[in-house]
Amino acid sequence: QVQLVESGGGLVQAGGSLRLSCAASGRTLGSLTMGWFRQAPGKGREFVAAVTRSGMITRYADSVKGRFTISRDNAKNTVYLQMNSLRPEDTAVYYCAGRDSISIETPALEYAYWGQGTQVTVSP
Repeated sequence: QVQLVESGGGLVQAGGSLRLSCAASGRTLGSLTMGWFRQAPGKGREFVAAVTRSGMITRYADSVKGRFTISRDNAKNTVYLQMNSLRPEDTAVYYCAGRDSISIETPALEYAYWGQGTQVTVSP
Protein backbone atom coordinates (compact mmCIF):
# COMPACT_ATOMS: atom_id res chain seq x y z
CA GLN A 1 0.00 0.00 0.00
CA VAL A 2 1.29 3.45 -0.88
CA GLN A 3 0.83 6.56 1.22
CA LEU A 4 0.93 10.00 -0.38
CA VAL A 5 1.48 13.23 1.54
CA GLU A 6 1.17 16.66 -0.09
CA SER A 7 2.84 19.83 1.14
CA GLY A 8 3.60 23.32 -0.07
CA GLY A 9 0.15 24.85 -0.19
CA GLY A 10 -0.63 28.27 1.21
CA LEU A 11 -1.87 31.77 0.53
CA VAL A 12 -0.40 33.72 -2.37
CA GLN A 13 -1.34 36.83 -4.31
CA ALA A 14 -2.45 36.63 -7.91
CA GLY A 15 0.55 36.39 -10.19
CA GLY A 16 2.61 34.60 -7.56
CA SER A 17 4.05 31.10 -7.47
CA LEU A 18 3.92 28.01 -5.31
CA ARG A 19 5.52 24.60 -5.54
CA LEU A 20 3.60 21.62 -4.26
CA SER A 21 5.32 18.40 -3.27
CA CYS A 22 3.92 14.90 -2.92
CA ALA A 23 6.02 12.42 -0.98
CA ALA A 24 5.34 8.72 -1.30
CA SER A 25 6.02 5.95 1.18
CA GLY A 26 5.27 2.27 1.31
CA ARG A 27 6.07 1.75 -2.32
CA THR A 28 8.51 2.90 -4.99
CA LEU A 29 7.07 5.97 -6.68
CA GLY A 30 8.66 4.99 -9.96
CA SER A 31 6.12 2.20 -10.36
CA LEU A 32 3.21 4.66 -10.51
CA THR A 33 1.83 7.12 -13.02
CA MET A 34 1.23 10.25 -10.96
CA GLY A 35 -1.26 13.08 -11.24
CA TRP A 36 -2.40 16.24 -9.55
CA PHE A 37 -6.07 17.12 -9.12
CA ARG A 38 -7.86 19.98 -7.45
CA GLN A 39 -11.24 20.58 -5.93
CA ALA A 40 -12.76 23.99 -5.33
CA PRO A 41 -15.68 24.50 -2.92
CA GLY A 42 -18.92 23.21 -4.42
CA LYS A 43 -17.18 21.68 -7.44
CA GLY A 44 -16.02 18.25 -8.49
CA ARG A 45 -12.46 17.00 -8.45
CA GLU A 46 -10.69 18.35 -11.53
CA PHE A 47 -7.67 16.98 -13.38
CA VAL A 48 -4.69 19.35 -13.35
CA ALA A 49 -1.63 17.46 -14.60
CA ALA A 50 -0.07 14.02 -14.83
CA VAL A 51 3.30 12.45 -15.57
CA THR A 52 4.34 8.99 -16.65
CA ARG A 53 6.58 6.74 -14.58
CA SER A 54 9.75 7.85 -16.30
CA GLY A 55 8.80 11.52 -16.27
CA MET A 56 9.18 11.72 -20.02
CA ILE A 57 5.53 12.37 -20.86
CA THR A 58 3.28 14.93 -19.22
CA ARG A 59 -0.27 16.11 -19.73
CA TYR A 60 -2.02 19.25 -18.52
CA ALA A 61 -5.50 20.64 -18.26
CA ASP A 62 -6.03 23.50 -20.70
CA SER A 63 -6.66 25.86 -17.79
CA VAL A 64 -3.13 25.45 -16.42
CA LYS A 65 -1.12 24.77 -19.57
CA GLY A 66 1.86 27.10 -19.80
CA ARG A 67 1.60 28.08 -16.12
CA PHE A 68 1.99 24.80 -14.21
CA THR A 69 4.74 22.19 -14.52
CA ILE A 70 4.60 18.67 -13.16
CA SER A 71 7.83 16.79 -12.48
CA ARG A 72 9.08 13.88 -10.47
CA ASP A 73 12.22 12.71 -8.73
CA ASN A 74 11.91 8.96 -8.39
CA ALA A 75 15.10 8.77 -6.35
CA LYS A 76 13.44 11.00 -3.76
CA ASN A 77 10.05 9.33 -4.16
CA THR A 78 8.53 12.75 -4.74
CA VAL A 79 6.34 14.43 -7.34
CA TYR A 80 6.15 18.20 -7.74
CA LEU A 81 3.74 20.73 -9.15
CA GLN A 82 5.30 24.10 -9.90
CA MET A 83 2.54 26.69 -10.19
CA ASN A 84 3.33 30.09 -11.69
CA SER A 85 1.17 33.07 -12.63
CA LEU A 86 -1.45 31.94 -10.17
CA ARG A 87 -5.00 33.23 -10.50
CA PRO A 88 -7.85 33.45 -8.00
CA GLU A 89 -9.65 30.70 -9.93
CA ASP A 90 -6.76 28.35 -9.06
CA THR A 91 -7.93 28.41 -5.44
CA ALA A 92 -8.71 24.83 -4.40
CA VAL A 93 -7.55 21.86 -2.38
CA TYR A 94 -4.86 20.16 -4.43
CA TYR A 95 -4.45 16.39 -4.32
CA CYS A 96 -1.76 14.13 -5.68
CA ALA A 97 -2.83 10.74 -6.93
CA GLY A 98 -1.23 7.59 -8.29
CA ARG A 99 -2.27 4.78 -10.57
CA ASP A 100 -0.65 1.45 -11.37
CA SER A 101 -1.22 1.51 -15.14
CA ILE A 102 1.36 3.16 -17.39
CA SER A 103 -0.99 5.42 -19.31
CA ILE A 104 -1.98 8.93 -18.33
CA GLU A 105 -5.70 9.27 -17.65
CA THR A 106 -7.68 12.33 -16.62
CA PRO A 107 -10.71 10.98 -14.73
CA ALA A 108 -10.18 10.90 -10.98
CA LEU A 109 -11.68 7.42 -10.75
CA GLU A 110 -8.72 6.06 -12.71
CA TYR A 111 -6.42 6.77 -9.74
CA ALA A 112 -6.35 4.34 -6.83
CA TYR A 113 -4.05 6.18 -4.43
CA TRP A 114 -4.70 9.63 -3.00
CA GLY A 115 -3.12 12.06 -0.60
CA GLN A 116 -5.04 14.09 1.95
CA GLY A 117 -4.77 17.34 -0.01
CA THR A 118 -3.19 20.74 0.54
CA GLN A 119 -5.02 24.07 0.37
CA VAL A 120 -3.97 26.67 -2.19
CA THR A 121 -5.58 30.09 -1.90
CA VAL A 122 -4.90 32.84 -4.42
CA SER A 123 -6.01 36.32 -3.45
CA PRO A 124 -6.90 38.96 -6.09
